[in-house]
Amino acid sequence: MRTARFTLDPAFTVGEVDPRLFGSFVEHLGRCVYTGIFEPGHPAADADGLRRDVLDLVRELGVTAVRYPGGNFVSGYKWEDSVGPAEDRPRRLDLAWRSTETNRFGLSEYIAFLRKVGPQAEPMMAVNLGTRGVAEALELQEYANHPAGTTLSDLRAEHGDKDPFGIRLWCLGNEMDGPWQTGHKTAQEYGRLAAETARAMRQIDPDVELVACGSSGQSMETFAAWEATVLEETYDLVDHISLHAYYEPLDGDVDSFLASAVDMESFIENVVATCDHVGARLKSKKRINLSFDEWNVWYMSKSQAEVSALDWPEAPRLLEDNYSVMDAVVFGSLLIALLRHADRVAVACLAQLVNVIAPIMTEPGGPAWRQTTFFPFAQASRYGRGEVLDVRVDSPTYKTAKYGEADLLHATAVRAEDGSVTVFAVNRSRTEPLPLDVALGALELTDVVEHSALADADPDARNTLAEPERVVPHPVDGTALRDGTLTAVLEPLSWNVIRLR
Repeated sequence: MRTARFTLDPAFTVGEVDPRLFGSFVEHLGRCVYTGIFEPGHPAADADGLRRDVLDLVRELGVTAVRYPGGNFVSGYKWEDSVGPAEDRPRRLDLAWRSTETNRFGLSEYIAFLRKVGPQAEPMMAVNLGTRGVAEALELQEYANHPAGTTLSDLRAEHGDKDPFGIRLWCLGNEMDGPWQTGHKTAQEYGRLAAETARAMRQIDPDVELVACGSSGQSMETFAAWEATVLEETYDLVDHISLHAYYEPLDGDVDSFLASAVDMESFIENVVATCDHVGARLKSKKRINLSFDEWNVWYMSKSQAEVSALDWPEAPRLLEDNYSVMDAVVFGSLLIALLRHADRVAVACLAQLVNVIAPIMTEPGGPAWRQTTFFPFAQASRYGRGEVLDVRVDSPTYKTAKYGEADLLHATAVRAEDGSVTVFAVNRSRTEPLPLDVALGALELTDVVEHSALADADPDARNTLAEPERVVPHPVDGTALRDGTLTAVLEPLSWNVIRLR
């Protein structure tokens, strides 16, 4: 195998990593909330019904912004159902997931959950622009954020939350381009509603940070035209536009699946181009950033049949994908794609946090454990803070049906404030190790602190209830730094973290 190479130089950078790039997503879907983060009566539950074992894993995962309450769920969401005494809250049909929502976990519980995760956990609240509109968004904003002295802020205090929630980051609806969405709208209809909502919310608080709905995927027929139309209406009123993308191996095409990040990077770059085109047309000096607020590996084709078979149960087992080593390598490559565009991706949310296509799994009344995808996210969140260095690889390639020739190496590097550097790298080859040389140029680095890899002789190996630690990262020997060059060998089908100082 030919050696893959790239050069790192502190003079050539992409941008600073926003901590919110390591966000996640809690939706009222399946068991994400109920028997996921919230299970009163569980041996590990605290006084608020939150599972302490899950809280510990969420902290270890390193999650920052947490988007809530949806997702498709938000387009039928009545926020007032989720506040006040839990025993008085109404039960509702959730059209998005053909389930019954009890509202036992609501807005106050969500904020309490974030506060227990820690100060790094920032609320990211979605408003319902599917079946509701401007008035309801303003009422939610007043209830959540106004200090006191109005009907809704005083009602929050009456409900036990004297202090405002301080929600700064708001999503203006969810996937409104999708025909599956309750209250689906055309780009013109949504753009006008989003602009009206944004304008009104800024009257309450000029400093709110707002996310407009972009396309639900690059494959949507309306892609790019949707963004352009929405931004024509909202450009000076919003801060970000959203992207959503999920990947799975279709029709056994594993080679294309392993190169999923090629599509993700193209999606990001095309949305950036559209944003900047609209900005130029409007002669605006403002720059719209990206909120990639849903992304993951998701076996979606299997999930669609699960949902259609439901008859309004409470918290059914839905979308509980069990991730393999191969899935984790693709997942790590998606993380690399986000970091490589840190100059424009200001927010990103792994969908979702617990049980539902999630890095953390639980059993009702039983344990919680880490999926294979837990490890790349936790390592990236821990070591991917700082300035992303420009990485342009010279790599062997392989053929894919979807993306043509793709590099076997996918990599990025992040330089921390103390000068240390972490290289994140994926070897997409299923059979061959990949030699790697990295020229470190003017970087004053002398030691390899650690080379960790997630790989296995069985690419289908997984962590399960029976074997919760079957797959974990392992140390790699032989990685060296000499005369300004890092040399390493990346195992076949592997996610790698190489830390230098």
